[in-house]
Amino acid sequence: MSGQDGHVYVVPSRSTSQPSKFSTLSRLRRRDRSEVSVVIKYIVFGFNVVFWLMGAFLIGIGVWAAVQKDVASNILTLSSSILDPVVLLILAGCIIFVIGFFGCIGALRENTYLLLAYVICVGIILLLLIVAAILVFACKEWLKNQIIASSLDNIIPKYRDDPDLQNLIDWVQGEWLYCCGLKDYEDWKRNIYFNCSSPGVEACGVPFSCCLPDPSSSIVNIQCGYGAMQLLDPSGVIYSKGCIEQGDAWFNKYLIPIAGVTVAVAVIQILGICFAWNLRGDINAQKAKWKSHRNSSYSA
Repeated sequence: MSGQDGHVYVVPSRSTSQPSKFSTLSRLRRRDRSEVSVVIKYIVFGFNVVFWLMGAFLIGIGVWAAVQKDVASNILTLSSSILDPVVLLILAGCIIFVIGFFGCIGALRENTYLLLAYVICVGIILLLLIVAAILVFACKEWLKNQIIASSLDNIIPKYRDDPDLQNLIDWVQGEWLYCCGLKDYEDWKRNIYFNCSSPGVEACGVPFSCCLPDPSSSIVNIQCGYGAMQLLDPSGVIYSKGCIEQGDAWFNKYLIPIAGVTVAVAVIQILGICFAWNLRGDINAQKAKWKSHRNSSYSA
């Protein structure tokens, strides 16, 4: 460059080599994503969005039911029985929501830690499913005894105390298994309202869901079970078989569909684990590729 005094000055130019390295690395980060499969990424993302929303829906329904039951005013009511339908609904919703969050955000943001947490959670559920299948198919008698022992102490005595539990029992007895009690109708003696020593009108009775349907009337008689245990042969009025026996018969009848659904759920979980693990491997490979390009740029 020439100055006003006629002398020629040389202005040192800035070195553009270092910024070019960073700009090259930045372009590599923006454009070079060849290691990550877009198909697998959005399969994992879309699959878990559905579960995320499902979990949020179940939590909302459970909280709404808890508010309607006013269980928030008495924490002991909420924690007194894990078999409370509201507790089970909220618990299932929270588990599904958290797992869906791990899978959804982990895939969208390509976060390997969230994807690892997702794989671990789904793997635990898969393991529990396998254990449950083994218990059902190989340890059926032991499982029956455990259900009977737990239900006689925690479900039948609380029939009148929890409206949701009452509706669930009525549905199982009157609309699903057509049974009465666990082993038989005499199990209802464990409830203080149906025990023969009770001073109420329901003494020596059973819930209306134990009654045989009356084909001549479409109106449900909620008093049909009063005094049923005092009859010499109550089988003409109420279901004589217990729900354990009827449940076992139902299970044997629909064994193949139940096994098919169980296998399908297990396959879906295995595919979810494989896809998430493959996506995590792709992300790590892409990071390693970026690191290699960065090191080569610095060495140059």
